[in-house]
Amino acid sequence: MNKTIVVTASILGMFSIILGAFGAHALKELIPFESQQTFETGVRYQMYHALLLLFIGSTNLVQQKTKKIIYYLVVVGLIFFSGSIYGLATNELSMFNFKSIGFITPIGGLSLIFAWIFLFIDFIKNSSKKQI
Repeated sequence: MNKTIVVTASILGMFSIILGAFGAHALKELIPFESQQTFETGVRYQMYHALLLLFIGSTNLVQQKTKKIIYYLVVVGLIFFSGSIYGLATNELSMFNFKSIGFITPIGGLSLIFAWIFLFIDFIKNSSKKQI
């Protein structure tokens, strides 16, 4: 599982850079400034969570069961949160109306929050067993 987590982290990080550059350069003339800022929020959260997964996959401080839970929460959370933000920010460039699925954005955000909660709980449980 650790290898899957760090490989996913590296792919998410790589795409954060690609999407960030795309948003800063290619989208600059195509969407309003507010939409560019919205797009950048999706990129930023994607990178934050790529780094979280990189940590999770390379540490022994988190139990394997918790790593798996966090992994799935982050992947689903990023698809829903960042993915929907990318769609909403570029809505006027698409034939699909991403506003119709905008309700998944907070579901994705909640999934990301739960990933951090599980990490916190695992740290608290393990701190009583061993010194971090």
